[in-house]
Order: sequence, then C-alpha cells, then structure tokens
Amino acid sequence: MPSVPRSSPSSLLFWSALLAVYVIWGSTYLGIAIAIETIPPFLMAVIRFVIAGTLLLALDRRRGGASPATPGGRELRDSFIVGALLLAFGNGFVGWGEMTVPSGIAAIMIALVPVWFAVLGWLYFRDRLPKIVGIAVVIGFAGVALLVWPAGEGANQFDLAGVIILGIAPISWAHGTLYAARKARLPSRPYMASGLQMLGGAAVLLVLAWLTGEFERFDPGQVSAASILALAYLIVFGSMIAFTAYGWLLRHAPLSIVGTYAYVNPIVAVALGALILAEPISARTVVASAVVLVAVAIIVSARGRLTSQASRPTPAPASPTTAATATTPLSSTGPRPAPSEQPAAPSS
Repeated sequence: MPSVPRSSPSSLLFWSALLAVYVIWGSTYLGIAIAIETIPPFLMAVIRFVIAGTLLLALDRRRGGASPATPGGRELRDSFIVGALLLAFGNGFVGWGEMTVPSGIAAIMIALVPVWFAVLGWLYFRDRLPKIVGIAVVIGFAGVALLVWPAGEGANQFDLAGVIILGIAPISWAHGTLYAARKARLPSRPYMASGLQMLGGAAVLLVLAWLTGEFERFDPGQVSAASILALAYLIVFGSMIAFTAYGWLLRHAPLSIVGTYAYVNPIVAVALGALILAEPISARTVVASAVVLVAVAIIVSARGRLTSQASRPTPAPASPTTAATATTPLSSTGPRPAPSEQPAAPSS
C-alpha cells in the first residue's frame, strides 16, 4: 500500500479521494448500462451533462460574485471542441457501445486511453516514446485483439458495431485531452471551464440523438426507476464528486499513485457487471484483460517517471471544493498537466 504524500492534509482525506476515484469511476460503466435500459444512450448523456454543466456554472457564478468574468470567443470555441471530443464522442460512444457490449468489456476497451495518449502524443507532438512504452503499446493492442477476436478457443462473441464504437471512444478522449493540454484556451475558473465543456458536449450529443433516431424511440413513460436512479448517480457522483476528488488528488498526490485508477477502474467495472448484471466472464476475457492492464500499468508508470523528472511549478494548495471538477482540470492560466495526468475515464 503506497504511503500518503506529505502534502496531503490528512490520510483520511487522501484515501477517501482515492477510493472515490477507484470505485465511482469504475462503477459508472454499470451506471450507464442501467440508465440506457430505458433511456436512449445519447439522450441520457444529454440530460446528464445539461444538468451537471448547469449546476457547475451556477456554482461558478456563486463563487465568482455578482459579475463573474465572461469567457471570450476563443474560450467558448475551445470549450466546445473539448466537450465534443471528450463527452460526445468519448463518453457518448461508451453509452452507445454498451447497448450491445457488456459494461465490463467496455471498461477494458476504454482502459486503452493511456495507450492512445502515448501514440498520439508521439504522432502529433513528437513526445518521447521510450522503448518500454512502445512495447507496452503493442501489448495493449494485442490484449484488445485477444478480447474481441471472434475466432479461436473460448472466443467472445461481441457485436462488431459496438466493438468499433468502443474502439473510437478512447481515441476521441485522447484527442480531446491532448487538445485541451496543448492547444486550447479555456476559462481560468475550473467550474466555468467544466460547465461550458459539458454544455458543448451536450449540444453535440443532441445532434447525435437526432441522427440516430432516438427521439422517435424514446418513450418517457417507459423510463424505469432504476434508470432514473442510475442517471442521478452519474450526474452527482460520476460528473461531480469523483472529478472533484480527482482534481484534488492531482494537487496532493504523486502521479505514480493517482495513475493507478487507470487499471483499478476496469477491475471494478468487470466485478460489478458480473455481480449485478450477471455479465459472463470467460477465461479468455480474464487473460485478455490482464494483458491490457499490464500494458496500461507499464505506460502509466513510465510516463509518470518522465513527468516527475521534468521541472514543474509547485501547485498551490487546494481543497476538494476548489479543485477542478469536470472532464479536464485545465484552464487557460497556470501550469498545464501532462497528458498522463488527465482523466482517462470516458464513462465518467
């Protein structure tokens, strides 16, 4: 068990924040699976992010006083782009994929986000790609191929369209994160930045819902109590509490500890899917999952070492109520975290 960082105000607060990121983010795959039982996935995401984004903007206004700073045109545009990539095509595609693919399998495929960070960072920005990371990238892709390949002993039979959609989701999430970290100019206040990204993502999700015919299929009278509770859980816990905890951890804990959520979340998701939704777990799924998580662990630890070796300003202390709370804890001011520090949980 890793020791509590000295910069943490208390061990209880530290472990509470880490446990929240472990369990809540891991459980959002289950929450999505239950919510989309009676609510179409894109419309469900629209409702989720409109409510969460509006609440965050209200919090920003309350914290900013009667005349909060108005974001400029560049900030609005970049917030929309980041929200579209992270929430519409990242998170939204997770919900769409889970219509035909078990939630635990979805979580394993989404665990490839750190792999895509490494690949796209090298491709677009010529980030350093150590040999061990290159090997881990190959291992990660091999693990996913083993997981979804329909032939061979113990093969899993998953819907091809769902698998493709879940393959696109982490690519979009990584693109959005890299854009936010390297190119975007976002509002300086995290609540405003988060709220604008959520509303921008919701606007794109609304178009996707229309294009896929969800308005015609959706019957509000058929929405179950379980789906409503799951949606409420995603809004309050997934979109607000866990992100607050994550933003706080980035300021008080080393990446070697924070980054462990990338391979704990899929384990939580697979376990909850099996226990609550009776999703089957085959031997091939276990082996493939282990291969993917080993690759992710190698990449997260290697990039964490590279980041810790770089000179970085010391962030000011923050409490959970002042930490960044949304899809990317970034703003147009202050030091920007490296891609490995960004949330890698499109379901969140």
